[in-house]
Amino acid sequence: IIKMETPAGLVLIKYKMKGDKVAWVQLRNVASYLAAENLSVECPTLGLLTFDVAYGGNFYAIIDPQDNFSGVQDFTATRLIDLSQTIRVLINKKYPNQFIHPENETIKDVSHLQWTGTPIDKNSHGRNAVFYGNKAIDRSPCGTGTSARLAQLYAKGKLKIGQSFIHESYIGSTFTSAIEEEKIIAGNKTSIPRIKA
Repeated sequence: IIKMETPAGLVLIKYKMKGDKVAWVQLRNVASYLAAENLSVECPTLGLLTFDVAYGGNFYAIIDPQDNFSGVQDFTATRLIDLSQTIRVLINKKYPNQFIHPENETIKDVSHLQWTGTPIDKNSHGRNAVFYGNKAIDRSPCGTGTSARLAQLYAKGKLKIGQSFIHESYIGSTFTSAIEEEKIIAGNKTSIPRIKA
């Protein structure tokens, strides 16, 4: 086991070698949780959007398919980046100081957006496009993004402890994930995610 200190906390990593190559890597991420649900923001081009905010190492605004957003399958990466740049600013302006980690006040505000939609592979349980930084969509399903998604689904009763969740990226790459256990941290119910690639 490799123990890695990250800005969000300690991450435990396992891996298996096959010959001189790594066959797979699995990490146990930091405690993740649903921070808020059913919030809204007025997008200048799409109109009113509802979203949840979940923490998985970063705070994510998770935008699921709805009336004004049909899903990532209907949007180009360039379009999602343009939308995200605007919406992230609007969210943090509308909800100032609402998203602060209970144990580390330097981790705050929505820094990432996660747009969801219909998977490419029928075996996948969900698909996303994660926006981060200033102009990027993650090519992977994203470790902290997957952790946030698991926390959201678990809190809403849509995912059980130990239940497998195959998460797909915008380009179709996948992580196999699950929640290992529930923990109470600073009075909040959190979930401990496991992610394998």
